[in-house]
Amino acid sequence: MNILIIGNGGREHTFAWKIKQSNLCENLFVAPGNAGTTGTAQNIPIAIDDFEKLGQFCIDRKIGLVVVGPEAPLVNGIRDFFENRPQLKTIPLLGPGKAGAKLEGSKDFSKQFMLRHSIPTAKAKTFQVNEISQAIEYLDACTPPLVLKADGLAAGKGVIITESKEEAKQAITEMLVEKKFGAASTKVLVEEFLSGIELSVFVLTDGKDYIILPEAKDYKRIGEGDTGPNTGGMGAVSPVVFATADFMKKVEERVVKPTISGLQKEGIDYRGFIFIGLMNCQGNPYVIEYNARMGDPETQVVLPRIKSDIIPVLLAAAQGELKGKAIEVADETAVTVVMVSGGYPGNFEKGKVINGLTSPTEALVFQAGTKESGGRVTTDGGRVLAITGMEAGLADAREKAYHGVAKLTWEGLYFRKDIGQDLLNFQSDASAKF
Repeated sequence: MNILIIGNGGREHTFAWKIKQSNLCENLFVAPGNAGTTGTAQNIPIAIDDFEKLGQFCIDRKIGLVVVGPEAPLVNGIRDFFENRPQLKTIPLLGPGKAGAKLEGSKDFSKQFMLRHSIPTAKAKTFQVNEISQAIEYLDACTPPLVLKADGLAAGKGVIITESKEEAKQAITEMLVEKKFGAASTKVLVEEFLSGIELSVFVLTDGKDYIILPEAKDYKRIGEGDTGPNTGGMGAVSPVVFATADFMKKVEERVVKPTISGLQKEGIDYRGFIFIGLMNCQGNPYVIEYNARMGDPETQVVLPRIKSDIIPVLLAAAQGELKGKAIEVADETAVTVVMVSGGYPGNFEKGKVINGLTSPTEALVFQAGTKESGGRVTTDGGRVLAITGMEAGLADAREKAYHGVAKLTWEGLYFRKDIGQDLLNFQSDASAKF
């Protein structure tokens, strides 16, 4: 069949790499894609929000499956667009409609959804700009540290953790009054800080049945030791040592099942991925956030661990026929290190020539913010490459990933050198953790 992937990041390059391995894939297209996807698929110069052109392309090329990578087209209703047009509504599309994508598009909606369906989560209160005085008053009564979240989409950067009430007051003023995150911070959630260790669980669902994919732990902060501002993600590891069988059973019973049930009760026909950001608090899962798609860079460690052909389950989820389907997961550990432009997540320069992409390496090299220009690959974004190492153990997987990183250079590049190091330490002293 002919398949279209929508997006241009490392997640979409990873999907293209995995889908291309299937005998079921005849022609693979990525819109708009990046320099990496040109080697795996055919890039189509259509923007992710140009639904008319994307729809017409699907008709012209007889596309049999559409996989939507990023959150923006989902929140903006690409599924609704397809379903409301006779020529497009029969094309299987993987990704929720506007109603389901609100799980990611509105932090306030997702928080209320969790509360309605008794899904464990942190206490929170939402404020708008006309309630800034009430927000300040509320913060005075809270105990730091505090978590402030922009309600809308902020490219993974709309969360601020403050260590004092004064920091929190300044941050909420910047978000609500000064519009630090633009329209995303029209509303801001003030949330209690959960003490524990984070991980992400990924679910593929057709709205009724589901498959739990390999879990992962990502590293959001720019600096080593989890310091500095949040980014879209600086690295990831899968599996996660503290995600024991007992813990994952709690996740399924307390989080996954009530989430799927809640969507059904609210009449939301959800077909796609649910990314569940969790905090492991003394062995109990609490939901930090939902996303309506796969994570980036978590996809770069999750998909390489799936041994089976991925197309049958993607298609089944899109068609509402996931019942009885399963995947086979490799025991190996995957570690991804993200290489970024200097200055990211602040201001950074583009157009730097990337050296070493043709060097032999045992690591997987997934491209994100890249562009082909004059026969050379140059940087075209903040997060540029994601290098994945796969081995039997975490230490060897880290070593393979960092060997791959060492072969790649461009002016001003930066990466964290401690991805997965905390889990190595955790393994050596697991009894002291929980």
